[in-house]
Amino acid sequence: MAHDVSGLITPERRELIDLGTATLGESGATALSARIRPMWKGAAFAAPAMTASCADGDNLALHVALARAAPGVVLAAAFAGDAVRGNWGEVMTTAAEVAGVAALVIDGAVRDVAAIEDHGFPVFARGVALPGAAKDGPGAVQVPVMLGDVLVRPGDWLVGDADGVVVIAAEQLAQVRAASARRAEQEAGYFTALRGGATTVDAFALDVSSIAGA
Repeated sequence: MAHDVSGLITPERRELIDLGTATLGESGATALSARIRPMWKGAAFAAPAMTASCADGDNLALHVALARAAPGVVLAAAFAGDAVRGNWGEVMTTAAEVAGVAALVIDGAVRDVAAIEDHGFPVFARGVALPGAAKDGPGAVQVPVMLGDVLVRPGDWLVGDADGVVVIAAEQLAQVRAASARRAEQEAGYFTALRGGATTVDAFALDVSSIAGA
């Protein structure tokens, strides 16, 4: 069963997805650690964060965040400690779809990745692990968390695609969008110049005086 995202992709979200994390990251967004990567090819999203701060090896706070999630949010889950557990799987994916959750970004591992891909639910994680997580707590929801070595606050925007995940502070969203649109327009000019025979040195007006033999 594919994840129906038609009602979640507003024009604003589509613009952020189309601009892409590379362009956003060069325009004021902050990249999360490269250890957090898409769990299936083609996964992409743009959404405001609902955060969960979980105990080591325990995903109870993530269950609470999922139960309280408003439609359209991305669940952003951080974990204390270094336990490797399958903190999310097909059961939680199904619950997330019903709740209208847009995606999951988790600084930890997941499982049931083939089923998650079949659902078409965007999941960005460290990797895959089989052992299940405890559900005892403690934890917290809707608090600032360190996710992929970056501070993420409730309501900050996360955007994910094949290149990784970036975070945009809620109050900087309009500024980053505008800067990214300008950069995308500039890059379109580069492509035109390159197709016309220019080199990247020409297109970027690079100073190559420090390169021997140039």
